[in-house]
Amino acid sequence: MAGIAAFAFAYILSQFYRSFLAVLTPALTGELGASKADLSLASGAWFIAFALMQFIVGVSLDRFGPRRTASIILAAGAGGGALLFSLAGAPWMIVAAMVLIGAGCSPVLMAPLFIFAKTYSPVRFAVLTSWFVGIGTLGNVLGAAPLAASAELFGWRPVMAGLGLITLATAAALHLIVRDPEPEPAADGTSTGFSGYFELMRLKVLWPIIPLTAINYAPPIGIRGLWAGPFLTDMHGADALMIGNVTLFMALGMVAGSFLYGPLDTVFRTRKWIVVAGNTICLTALAFLALVPAATIVAAATALVVIGVTGASYGMLMAHARAFFPAHLTGRGVTLMNFFAIGGVGLMQFATGGVVSAAASPDRPAAAYVGLFVFYAVALCAALVIYLASRDAAPGRR
Repeated sequence: MAGIAAFAFAYILSQFYRSFLAVLTPALTGELGASKADLSLASGAWFIAFALMQFIVGVSLDRFGPRRTASIILAAGAGGGALLFSLAGAPWMIVAAMVLIGAGCSPVLMAPLFIFAKTYSPVRFAVLTSWFVGIGTLGNVLGAAPLAASAELFGWRPVMAGLGLITLATAAALHLIVRDPEPEPAADGTSTGFSGYFELMRLKVLWPIIPLTAINYAPPIGIRGLWAGPFLTDMHGADALMIGNVTLFMALGMVAGSFLYGPLDTVFRTRKWIVVAGNTICLTALAFLALVPAATIVAAATALVVIGVTGASYGMLMAHARAFFPAHLTGRGVTLMNFFAIGGVGLMQFATGGVVSAAASPDRPAAAYVGLFVFYAVALCAALVIYLASRDAAPGRR
């Protein structure tokens, strides 16, 4: 239990690091001259680095266990990256720091999911995963109003340096506290190493689940972590504290959503249709923002919170896919799906930067955000249609 608590704190840091740029947008723009495109690149680079590391993390979890995998990667990547961020003198250094931080955060959710899958009943996997994500999503809360207040009081550089030291201390705690589950030998004739990923990709039952896994997380984390700041500034004249307050409520919505999704599969005996219902509501909120971009700040904030709550279906999707993983490929299975989840966010960050730039009009500030929300809505709708072809996996099916 102490090990899971240490992982929960590490995951809070990971959630913070993926979403804090929105609040620092005014400071980074004013001091370093970072443009929207620079910040989109930095945010996307975090997710791409995180996603690509999943393959190394998956093999390491199955071979070396979660203790060494998580502690070493977190210290080398996220700790060093946060310190580099605090020293940044140009936008490219922000991008480089975000690459390091993204790589360093890559094992801190997968390692506890690996422990859940190896230690607890499969029936509890969805609720354990969703609730763990819910606890970790408190990092989004810290990356909202508290970060804005801290940066204003102490300056963003000392705050980031302090976070780097806290990250290094967390990595040391993981190394000292976490206990690895007993290793499970592979069955004869099964794939090992990176070839295990090819074995997983040959499972056609996963194919309809993958697109929604890649898209569902992109609107809440992309808007919360990057676009909420520019949207609220350009459309409502919000300052840093107002942005912090609105994104705080969105972050709390993401926390609540994870806890709400968690037990629903055992209540309704389905995973597929819970995901469909939640993402349909998320799609509706995106459509509202696209159709009414100049809505009052209260209406816009409400829509953002709804996106946060209903877009938190990650744990349920992971449980849906987990039902079909071979036991000896558990580590690679969860990291494969996480690769698509985080890689999808990273690609969408890059894509939305281009969408906003292409749609921007000096005479119509709303045009950029109409394009943004339409893009998110169309992508989510397409993935949801494909997901309808998936095979359901009720609790108890592994």
